[in-house]
Amino acid sequence: MAEHDGILSDAEREALAMVSDLPASKQLVLVVDDNPVNSLALCRYLKSKGVEAVSADGGDAAMDVLEREPRVGLMITDLRMQPMDGLELIQWVHRSGWAALPIIVVSGDTDVEEAVDVMHLGVVDFLLKPVDLDRLMVHVRYVLRMDQG
Repeated sequence: MAEHDGILSDAEREALAMVSDLPASKQLVLVVDDNPVNSLALCRYLKSKGVEAVSADGGDAAMDVLEREPRVGLMITDLRMQPMDGLELIQWVHRSGWAALPIIVVSGDTDVEEAVDVMHLGVVDFLLKPVDLDRLMVHVRYVLRMDQG
């Protein structure tokens, strides 16, 4: 990680080390959506592909999961949520001990400016709903370092 010494803060280096040191098979994907039907459906899909996943019904619930579950290796979050939207959640993650947590954003209703703002936060990808599940799985497998075969 020496190549990142001048780029990352101490909190980001610590979070990166924590995420990097976990075996891929033990990592969880945290799926965040204030619509429980959406989050549970995506969790079921991920589990059908051999990915351990847990859902959170909104930003506050996601913060609770992150505070108690160190195995989270990727967060997939909706952008439009109440009362805390996905942008606020991502900003909280970046200020927390989870600063290096890879994040994929999904949204069914956005504009170009908002998508650009989110991408500037360093997310892995921004996917529009309905989500291209093949593209999503490429990212999930890459982030969790899962065997592509």
